[in-house]
Parts: sequence; C-alpha cells; structure tokens
Amino acid sequence: MPVRRHLTIALIASAFVAVLEFWGGAVSHSLALTTDAVHVCTDVLAVALALLAAIGAARPPDRRRTFGYGRIEVLGALLNGTLLLVATLAIVYEAARRFANPVEPTAALMTVVAAAGLAVNGAVGLLLRNDGKRDLNVRAVLFHVAGDALGASAVILGGVAIALTHVAWIDPLLSLFVAAIIVFGVVRVLRDATDVLLESVPGDVDSGNLEQHIAEIRGVTGVHDLHVWSIGSGSRALSAHVLLDDRRLSEASEVLHEITDCVKAHFSIAHVTVQFECERCPVAVRH
Repeated sequence: MPVRRHLTIALIASAFVAVLEFWGGAVSHSLALTTDAVHVCTDVLAVALALLAAIGAARPPDRRRTFGYGRIEVLGALLNGTLLLVATLAIVYEAARRFANPVEPTAALMTVVAAAGLAVNGAVGLLLRNDGKRDLNVRAVLFHVAGDALGASAVILGGVAIALTHVAWIDPLLSLFVAAIIVFGVVRVLRDATDVLLESVPGDVDSGNLEQHIAEIRGVTGVHDLHVWSIGSGSRALSAHVLLDDRRLSEASEVLHEITDCVKAHFSIAHVTVQFECERCPVAVRH
C-alpha cells in the first residue's frame, strides 16, 4: 500500500509540473519549456504505468484472465508512447520554424518555472528512492525522473544564457535537446512493451543459464521446450519439459519444488509450469 500511495502522490506532482510548464511555455513563448512539459508527460506516463502495475498485481485473476491484469500497463504504454512521439515530431517542426524566425522568450519566467519543476521533480525522486530499492517498476520511474531533471536543468541554464545574451535561437536548440531525451525514453518504453507482447525472453534473463540451473538440480537429466516470457512488469512465467531419472511420484514433487524455488530466487520467475518426462519426447519440426 505505501508504494501505491507514493506513486499516486508522484503522479499528481508530475501532472502539476506538466501543466505548470505548458502554461509557462505559452506565456513566456519558450519552446524549450513547452518541450520539457512534454518530457514531464513521459514521467506521468511512467508513474501511471507503475501504478497500474501495482494495482493490477493486487487484482486477482479470474476465469477469463487467468494470468491477471498485468498487461493493461503494456497497452497503455503503446498508446501513450505513440502519442508522445507524435507530439515530439510537432515540437521538432516548430523548432525548425523558430530557427528561421527566432522568437526571444521571457527568460526570467522560463527560468523560474523550470526551477519550480526541477524542485518538484527532486521531491518526487526523494519520495520514491526507498521504494525503488525493492520495486523494479518504481526503479524505472526513477530513471525517468532523472532524465526529466536533466531536461529541466538544461532549460534553466538556457534561460540564464538568454537573459545574458538575448540570443533567441538558444531556445529552439534546447527544445531539440530535450526532444532527443524524450525520443530516447519513449523508444525504450515502446521496445519493452513490444517485447512483452511478443512474449520475448526478459532482457535480464539468459535462457541458457536458466536451463543450466534447472539441469543441475538432483534428479534432472535434461531440459527442453523451455519458454520464458513476461506477463507484465515484474511478473514472469516459465514452461518447460524436464527429463527425470526413474523415481517415485513423491520424489518428483520434491524436484518440482526445487525447480520453482531455484527460478524464483535467481530469475524472479513466479509462474512455473513443468511437464516431467522419463524419456525425451519428439522435437517438433519448425517451419
């Protein structure tokens, strides 16, 4: 419950910063500040997805969705990531126009609003710091928060530079820098979401190493048809055919417990389905 409460506070704070920076960008005519507001929207997306994952993990499976509701966050990531990419393309187009027809923003307002956003961003980071040590989803949010802090710092420095030099093209140049940060983050989110939908092996799991761990358990003589995939963030599943030496059913149950404990401890896999065999079944031919 504390994690969900902290994520809710972080979501409200991030949304407030996004609205504040959109307002500040419009009033000060700063494209860089508007771009950073879009960047903060990626934080809102990350926090919302982490909150959805926490809520989905707490919701029990039903007869239709036997694995639960973990992939709701993946669908949200694909939708929001696509919208953010479209918004970023619009910002790049506007930056190109600003280079041709420079507009000097109100540097003081631009700097103050970005500084306020950075302060709230830092508070969110401190709020989630301890949770990030235990929760992978929160840790991903902290990476987004760090990226947003970089973008806000760039806008502050740009505002100071504009106030001192009155060089208008600094603003669209900053907007392109922040847009690059947004694209890097969004592409990563879309890639991870696509990997989940394609049921790819999680990036931090070596399937060969996993197979070796299972094969080293006493009584196991072979492993094949091994499949590992993500149901959602922090929720993984495994299915495999495991070849056993000749032993009683009660002993096979002990092997199953050992396999379950092993893959959970070393690879964070909670859903385990194992089919025991005494001799290898024919390998299906793949076309």
